[in-house]
Amino acid sequence: MYTREWDTMRNYAMRLFAGVSVSYEVRRNIELLVKHLKSEADLRWSPPENLHITTRFVGEWPEARMDELVAALRSVPVPPPFEVSIAGLGWHPNPHQPRVFFAGVPESEQLTALARGIDAALEKIGLAPEAKPYRPHLTLARIKPPAELSALRQAVAALPSADFGRFTVSKHLLFESKPGTAASRYSVLAEFPLA
Repeated sequence: MYTREWDTMRNYAMRLFAGVSVSYEVRRNIELLVKHLKSEADLRWSPPENLHITTRFVGEWPEARMDELVAALRSVPVPPPFEVSIAGLGWHPNPHQPRVFFAGVPESEQLTALARGIDAALEKIGLAPEAKPYRPHLTLARIKPPAELSALRQAVAALPSADFGRFTVSKHLLFESKPGTAASRYSVLAEFPLA
């Protein structure tokens, strides 16, 4: 089901990605963490409503080919609903020169299989397959060097727990990303229920 009308605006490219949204409980736990850590570093923190796990970044996609993209995503073999955990905090691409501060997604065979299925379906309509292994995560903040991170690192090390809970994935989604003043705004364009 489409959540916005786009038939009348077919002449521009949209910035798109596929992914799954996180439950309210997990989002609330992370929101409390971010509230606790925000004052420790001047970063571009992700708004709670933007939290998601990307399964495939699409990038710029022509509006006129939206039906083709949605049909490809609809053709992805889907597993039954499955559980995903959010636990651990980390730095990408490495702790020494990080660009992203994230919450981890411990290995999930079903999530990886879903991401691979999406990758294969989109390759059939012209997108090059992902070159790097799939590593799911939740982006908590983007880091613009030279950011001072020592206080944030100390606060992270002092946390009693970095387990943010589990939730059931029952559908995967197609998102549009639009630039905003403080952060990009994400909206769901299509939903694909799991079997």
